[in-house]
Amino acid sequence: ADVGLDDFCWLASSFAAMVVKTDVCAYSGLRIYPGHGIFYVRADQKSFKFINRKSKSQFLQRLNPRKIAWTQLYRRMHKKGTMEESTRKKTRKVSKATNKAVVGMTLDVIKAKRSQKPEVRAAAREAALREIKERNKAKQAAKKAEQKTKAPPQKQQMPKSKASKASGKPKGVRR
Repeated sequence: ADVGLDDFCWLASSFAAMVVKTDVCAYSGLRIYPGHGIFYVRADQKSFKFINRKSKSQFLQRLNPRKIAWTQLYRRMHKKGTMEESTRKKTRKVSKATNKAVVGMTLDVIKAKRSQKPEVRAAAREAALREIKERNKAKQAAKKAEQKTKAPPQKQQMPKSKASKASGKPKGVRR
């Protein structure tokens, strides 16, 4: 019954090296140490281990652990307590522009247009816009000429009963 210093050191080191087998709560995701927790077996023979009665109760009420703030699922889903883990910077994916031929234009034509000076490109654009406007004016003129050649539509006359009501005096004055 006499315990020496050597025995005490050996006893302390054995506790430090001892690994404890822990379970995980089926609802909250917290660690359950040996001798703790509630073991629940459902009618379909599926078993669950809960850390306490609160977790079991909420599980049986079918409350979603992703919506309960103190559960591990909620914390993981809402990125709580992950600051220490994610110290590495996120690198952005850089997309390299590749030159490809487009329908109606070959790669050579695209390169030639890109190498043109901006003034030349702007002049070509203005010329194209001017041409489009002239075409639209010609269309409008053709439409107007076509409408002039057509006979103007006759106005429809209202039936006599409606015309007399519209032109007649009101029968009574409402106040």
